[in-house]
Order: sequence, then structure tokens, then C-alpha cells
Amino acid sequence: MSWLILAVCLVIIAFSSVLLFGAPYLPTLKKQQKEALDLLALKPGQLLIELGSGDGRILKEAARRGIRATGYEINPFLVIYSKISCWPERKLVQTHWRNFWHVSIKPADGIYTFLLERYMSKLAEKIISEIDKPLNLVSFSFELPGRKPVNKQSGLNLYHFGKPNKKI
Repeated sequence: MSWLILAVCLVIIAFSSVLLFGAPYLPTLKKQQKEALDLLALKPGQLLIELGSGDGRILKEAARRGIRATGYEINPFLVIYSKISCWPERKLVQTHWRNFWHVSIKPADGIYTFLLERYMSKLAEKIISEIDKPLNLVSFSFELPGRKPVNKQSGLNLYHFGKPNKKI
């Protein structure tokens, strides 16, 4: 019986501790997965980074489009689930058990996230300080303070960072 109590406590801690760093686990619906990726407008071979990748739904959908996808998640149970569910797309998908605040997002061509409002300013600062190329960010539900979304659709907010490439 004590092992059951310990297991329950570990699950509760894993699912609630994420509130200290980002947001609770909330799966993205199929319609919003497709719309988020449409808004990001990534091409096959480009890299999507998902901050708080949960069960890997966005990563899988990106891989189905030929987009390389890397997810960072701090809930170990969701990381394990994501690795298993993304196994068929493993050539394009990576899931890491890490706090995304401590990893570089510089390689990203696009970012998808669901973060609580109180972390959105910090995210904007991270993107501005690390990214040296144009980048799209889609945030589910919460807006970046002081920035107007370029597009809003089904609870998704699209933001552009950096200067667009000049066409020659």
C-alpha cells in the first residue's frame, strides 16, 4: 500500500510542479494543432521547438508535415509517453526531459507554446536575446504583453520576431 501512496504522490508532484515553470498539462486539440502549424508556416526540414511539449501531439503533427520537431517537457511521465507515442516519427521528433528555460532556442525556425500569462514576458525576452533570424511564435491562449499578435485564430496567437529576410 505504501508504494501506491508513493506512486500517487510522485504523479501529483510531476503534474503540479510544472506550474512553477510554465503551465499545467493541457492537450492541444486536433483542430488547433493543424491551425498552429499552419500559422507557423514552417516548411519541411525546418525546426519547430515546442516549449512544454506535453504528450507530443504537436511534435507528431509537425513530423507528419516533414518538419523537424524538438520538444522540451519537465514532467517525466509526459516525456516517456511522448517518446513512445512519437516513436513512428522518431527520425524527425526529439523529446527532452528538460526545463526549457535552460536550453537554447537559437536553432528554432518556429516555436509553439502554451504558457501561463505570468511567463510570457520572460519568453519574449528569451526569444529576443537568443534569436538572430526571423522567427514565428504561436502561443496558445496567452498573449505577449506589449506586443500585438500578427494573427489570432481559435485561441492561437501568432507573433513575428526579427526582421524578415530581404529578397534579392
